[in-house]
Amino acid sequence: MENSIYTAGQLGKVLRGRRKSLKLSQTAAAKIVGLLPKTISGLETTPERSSVESLFKLLSALELELVLRPKPFVKGKESRSKW
Repeated sequence: MENSIYTAGQLGKVLRGRRKSLKLSQTAAAKIVGLLPKTISGLETTPERSSVESLFKLLSALELELVLRPKPFVKGKESRSKW
């Protein structure tokens, strides 16, 4: 499963979807990597308010990795957008 994520809201939805696909509760996911369930909830609902460290811990619990790559260039279209 690959997802292109352009907003914080999209990130939260992808994280929640992955957790549910693994049949993990927020509590179970939190226990795997030593986070609090409220931290998992925060990453899923308002990820822009969460720490990068917590994000990486949750990614680990969900068996996901973060890959950054340049956006493809589209002639005549600005590729930079505001977060």
